[in-house]
Amino acid sequence: MKQSITLLFLLLLHSIVYGSSSINGKITSHKGKPISGANVMIENSYDGSISNIDGTFSFTTDLTGQQLLVVSFMGYETSYLSFNISENTPINIIMKPSYNNLSSVEITAGSMNASSNNKTAVLTPMDIVTTAGAVGDVFGALQRLPGTSQNTSDGRLFVRGGDARESQIFIDGQRVFQPFLSTVGNTPTRGRYSPFLFKGVNFSTGGYDAEFGQALSAIVNLNSNDVAEKDELNVSVMSVGGGLAGTKAWKKSSLTFNSQYFNLAPYNEVISQRINFTKPFELFSGEAIYRNQFKKGLLKTYLGGTFSEMALFNKNVVFPDGETIENKNTNIYANTTYKGKLGKGWKVRTGAAISYDNTDFRFNDFNTDNEVFDGHLKANFNKRFSNYLQMNIGAEQFLTSNDNSSTISSTWSDGTYRIGNYFIAKLGVRFGYFDAVNEHSIQPRASLAIKASKSSQFSLAYGEFAQLFNANRSLEPLNISSEKATHYVANYTFKQNERMLRAEIFHKQYDDLVRFDGNSSFESTNFTSDGFGKTSGAELFWRDKRSIKNLEYWVTYSYLDNKRFSENFSQEATPSFGAKHNFSVVTKLWVEKWKTQIGASWGTSSGRTFTNPNQTGFLNNKTDWTNALNLNLAYLISPQKILFVSASNVLGGNDVFGYRYANAPDATGTFQRDAIRPPAGQFIFVGFFWTFSEDKSKNMLEQL
Repeated sequence: MKQSITLLFLLLLHSIVYGSSSINGKITSHKGKPISGANVMIENSYDGSISNIDGTFSFTTDLTGQQLLVVSFMGYETSYLSFNISENTPINIIMKPSYNNLSSVEITAGSMNASSNNKTAVLTPMDIVTTAGAVGDVFGALQRLPGTSQNTSDGRLFVRGGDARESQIFIDGQRVFQPFLSTVGNTPTRGRYSPFLFKGVNFSTGGYDAEFGQALSAIVNLNSNDVAEKDELNVSVMSVGGGLAGTKAWKKSSLTFNSQYFNLAPYNEVISQRINFTKPFELFSGEAIYRNQFKKGLLKTYLGGTFSEMALFNKNVVFPDGETIENKNTNIYANTTYKGKLGKGWKVRTGAAISYDNTDFRFNDFNTDNEVFDGHLKANFNKRFSNYLQMNIGAEQFLTSNDNSSTISSTWSDGTYRIGNYFIAKLGVRFGYFDAVNEHSIQPRASLAIKASKSSQFSLAYGEFAQLFNANRSLEPLNISSEKATHYVANYTFKQNERMLRAEIFHKQYDDLVRFDGNSSFESTNFTSDGFGKTSGAELFWRDKRSIKNLEYWVTYSYLDNKRFSENFSQEATPSFGAKHNFSVVTKLWVEKWKTQIGASWGTSSGRTFTNPNQTGFLNNKTDWTNALNLNLAYLISPQKILFVSASNVLGGNDVFGYRYANAPDATGTFQRDAIRPPAGQFIFVGFFWTFSEDKSKNMLEQL
């Protein structure tokens, strides 16, 4: 009892000696209107109150000296005010509106997202891997988006008049140096990596951020899944092989793996092939990703490997006695990335990647064994100073080691400025040093977007880009510089009620393109950097998920005016990979009664240029238009069991991608030729997919 009286006396004495201070003031918006219900607190204390209907507030505190007042209210930027309690003066707070991620303007010029949680996303990850004709290949599905050429004979990405090497692939921001399977003999390739491991794709066709370099035309950034919450196992039995994939989840970490085996020998026995495969394509692949969630960050480690081989023997007008081509490829790729928070509001994304690739290639009596090691180190720091201003700074280094070693070092910085939900601008610059050609580069980037209405916006982008030419040997004695491209992009985007319209025009100017004599850069001795080119075009994309129940579709059209004077061109001309017109339609229908998803895609493109030696001129002819109708069907046998059937080119269109001419004319003075066509008229795929998990409705539909 005496202790209680003593404690009460001490508290009373404290209040008499020191006293409680009264804190009062008023909270208004940037327009001068009172804000009711705002939360007002002294940082690291329980002292505070809620503002009244007229915006006023009042509370008492026993704290003294300099303190920090924190005021927060939904829809407004949190305000911080340092004040001295002893001054006992009214505090007036003017709050600024914060931008809303769901309604704010976003830069869309040249950028297309495939993400489940991005409001400007063109497609979702499920969309791109269930596209008919893509057969589960992410890059095959991207060829149905604006800006790409439908080069189904190749399989790689050709974007806005650029060849395949001008588009670079990344996993979680780290460069992938050999993203496509090795192939030969006009047989199309596909990506090495399974969509099973990725949650989204950022596909940028122009004017991309200063963070990305060494890509003249486009970048694709695959974003891997975060920490999984549940265990899962997937079994695949396919007409061309089989696969096993699964996930083990712990409290704050998870491990996911995917393994596949493909062998086309049985398939080739059933389906007639135009090419005589003495060793049909065979592939072993495995990949795994480990993720660990720390208190302030997320660590991801990815490891993937493939081994493939194939061989063929064909007779043609160039080799009437036949040509033998053999190819074996081993590829290992690993990266580790960390994304987390630092002190004072800074965030970091950093990572490292390493790649090993060995290709044993034989062409008749010629044999080469090419072994390459590549590496990529990268760090990016970000700070959001307010809801209106944020900044990125970063640095990276690319390392390549084969017969010759080289490094590319770069730094970058960009700032993003917002005005409410209606305006955003990003300014950046990238600095690079290419030791192989002893060259420094400065590459400015700029983009902005303005909201035109609740559902539409305009966006602009500009950027300068540089990329080293790959000559498969040391560049230093060749006296060449890096190749350059300047992008100008204008975009209009409308999105409302699950409908989207996207229209874009662009111009790309090439400078310092590498030229050489001879048939290839490997054989040539004379190199210059006096090449040039230009590409202009317009693109339309329309998507509708609402008009017809359970049916969604999208329509893409791209127009391309493309000419260049580069490599071994004898004059300025349109390259064979730059079709002027590309048009495609993709549809997906869910039939609830049958528990079946039916997909279809149709694509057509104008003819490709080729050189006919029976006529004068260079790239003087064009092939006919190409057409292909593709269908697929996914039937849910049960919630966790799927039967999947896919057929490409179901109408049997006999597309011609070009011609191969004899080296010398025949007795009549005519150069004979062979048409270059797909290895087979159609490709038919059948698979059974079974998922084992605690969630009894979980299946692999989104990975097909």
